[in-house]
Amino acid sequence: MSFDKVQEQRFELKYLINEQKAQNVRHFIKNYLDADEYGITQPQNSYSVHSLYLDSSNLKTYQDTINGNRNRFKIRIRHYGGEDQESVYLEMKRRYDRVITKARAKVPVKKLEEIIYGPLPTMDHLVNQTEEQLRSLQQICRMIREINARPQIHVAYLREAYELEESNAVRITFDRDVTASYTNSLSLRAEQDNPVNVFGKTVILELKFTNRYPHWMNELTQLFHLRLESAAKYVDGVNVLKRKKKIA
Repeated sequence: MSFDKVQEQRFELKYLINEQKAQNVRHFIKNYLDADEYGITQPQNSYSVHSLYLDSSNLKTYQDTINGNRNRFKIRIRHYGGEDQESVYLEMKRRYDRVITKARAKVPVKKLEEIIYGPLPTMDHLVNQTEEQLRSLQQICRMIREINARPQIHVAYLREAYELEESNAVRITFDRDVTASYTNSLSLRAEQDNPVNVFGKTVILELKFTNRYPHWMNELTQLFHLRLESAAKYVDGVNVLKRKKKIA
């Protein structure tokens, strides 16, 4: 699959719900959104997502979240589990209060190690060789070098996503079966070593929008009595791994 959509700046609202409520919410949102083009061909409209999180040796980006830093970031390599994948996304999500900004660059797998560990990348390190992509890639790599980030945690889950036709200005996702495992390797395989289940059978519902809060989203949250909650896959994954003594 080829994934290249990104909301560069958006608001994110997260809710933890059970499967029955997820089914009811899905029925409601189908009045406004369509299944995204990648899930529409998959069983249950869902596809696997893999994130390899990079952090410093003392887990700075994890600690920033735990400590409630209002301005924080996370760095990850996003891929979709294909054994023959030729490219992946290098991403940095920054949070300024409730606003999320994302820098993302599509890079060849064969150049990934050089990008992470080598000098500041150039246009030759990109799949889509544009000035905008180069700015994003160099911005991410500067932060990698600033905190000496290295692979720490592999997070995997199944995503079911809906969005506006021909636009992702409004997007709703259901994430299920979130697992996390420790790793110190840039390996992009889908399998995980000794993974832990992070949220059990709970479904993570996310409402994402770039501009004005759609009126029907307000109706949705009231109708289903949704309550804003924290659901940070990386941070919660580290917490569970620590509790189970699978990470120091």
